[in-house]
Amino acid sequence: MAISDMPMLSALRTKMQWHQERQRVLAENVSNSDTPNFKPRDLVEPKFDKIGNAAAGGAMGQLPMMRASGTSIAGSGGNSSFAANNRGGYETRPAGNAVNLEDEMMKVSANQMDYAAATSLYTRSLGLLKTAIGKR
Repeated sequence: MAISDMPMLSALRTKMQWHQERQRVLAENVSNSDTPNFKPRDLVEPKFDKIGNAAAGGAMGQLPMMRASGTSIAGSGGNSSFAANNRGGYETRPAGNAVNLEDEMMKVSANQMDYAAATSLYTRSLGLLKTAIGKR
C-alpha cells in the first residue's frame, strides 16, 4: 500500500486542499466587497466516513459551491431563544452587495487556523510513519 493510499493521510490532504480553495473563495469575497450586486460565496465542507474516505466519493477537483445569502449556517442541536442569524436586509447595501467584511475576515481567520491544524496533523502522521519504518 502506498502512503498516498492511506485513508488518514488522504483525508488530511483532501481537507488541506479544501482549505486552500476556501481561502481563495473568501479572498474573492473580500476583494469584491464594493462590487454592486455581488453575493458572497462559500464552499461546502467535505464529509468523511469513519475510515477517512470522502463520504460523497467525489474528486477534489469538483468541490460543490454554495451561495450564501450573508447569513451563517445554524448550529446543529440545541434550542436557542435568541436567533443568532437574526440579520435583516440591512446587511445588503443599496448597490446590492451583501459582503460583510467582519464576517468574511472571521471566516478567513478560522480557515487559517483549521488549515494549520490539518497541516500539523499531516506532518505528525508522516513523522510517525517514518519512525515506524525506521527512517528517523
